[in-house]
Amino acid sequence: MAVIEELIRKESDGTISFGNFKLGVKSKLSDFEHQGDLYKVKTFHEITKLEKNGSFVYESVPGTAVFNFNEKDDVISFQVAGTDTAQITLEMEAEKEYKIFRDDISLGKMKTNLGGKLVFSLELNEEEKAHIKVVKL
Repeated sequence: MAVIEELIRKESDGTISFGNFKLGVKSKLSDFEHQGDLYKVKTFHEITKLEKNGSFVYESVPGTAVFNFNEKDDVISFQVAGTDTAQITLEMEAEKEYKIFRDDISLGKMKTNLGGKLVFSLELNEEEKAHIKVVKL
């Protein structure tokens, strides 16, 4: 499975892809401009983290590769690959309920905490990407 060798990149569909879970040492790239926003990514085998305009967006432990990450008003969607079960944290709206889908199958509803963090775990492998969609209810 491909990882993002350049750490973060723009895709032709207007989304971004980021993360390289095969790196042995922590690597980061700052001030990556996309659609008027500045992104920062930190990634290696232990963690992948994305910030936008200085604010938290995404984190996985251990590291993952994220493809076609797309944030819209009430939906975040992306594809993700990794080598193990990953805990994924997304920054969402505080104290709101969201429905999480993997490959169009509902994983259930979750409510964010006071800080707006949505945390869930996924079994991943590097051979196929899991398609994730998080929808605000």
